[in-house]
Amino acid sequence: MLTLFHHPFCPHSRFIRLALGEYAVEPALAEERAWERREEFLLLNPAGQTPVMVAEGYPPIPGASVIAEYLAEQYGPTEDGTGRDLLGKRISERIEVRRLLAWFNEKFFTEVSNPLVTERVYKRHMREQQGGGPPDTDIMRAARRNIRYHLAYVGWLAGQRDWLAGDNLSYADLAAAAQLSVIDYLGDVPWSENDHAKNWYARVKSRPSFRPLLAETSAALPPAPHYADLDF
Repeated sequence: MLTLFHHPFCPHSRFIRLALGEYAVEPALAEERAWERREEFLLLNPAGQTPVMVAEGYPPIPGASVIAEYLAEQYGPTEDGTGRDLLGKRISERIEVRRLLAWFNEKFFTEVSNPLVTERVYKRHMREQQGGGPPDTDIMRAARRNIRYHLAYVGWLAGQRDWLAGDNLSYADLAAAAQLSVIDYLGDVPWSENDHAKNWYARVKSRPSFRPLLAETSAALPPAPHYADLDF
């Protein structure tokens, strides 16, 4: 039995949910507002960040990168030919997948998704002592500038390869799509600027693993009109 502590607008949580979907594993979901710093959640992950996975018989598994490695070990390719490969067969492939994982889960998150989600979503729910208050327009403006060069990079990768890291769908595609999806929900991705990036995202967005994300919306913050449209 797996339980995933997540938040619907946490891009790292979305990445793990996409990975679980690709592995055909359905966990129990527990929504966690990390900024509330619940004592029970801090016992699972002293860093106080989502996602955290709890698997029976193992210690809590904190953070997207650690969970991704755990899932690859548990559900990845086996000697009898079963399992799903989302890391790559050769060392060179795995290096590239992990490089892009770091790019999107660290660089993109820091420069784009985290500031936009924090200012536009999380602050709505935070008390003043938790960092709540009106959104900082300067921070949002900077994040919207940054997304343009990240989108150009996605487009360059998608124009050179079948998938972002090479010939096959990998963690790199899932991480990039997860980060972009929260920004797309907010309507802040300038898709018209790069057809390669848009076409790649449409392919990932059309996968069955993506459907649960597209179906989840917030009444207090409706998605952009095109968000769930596969032919956006």
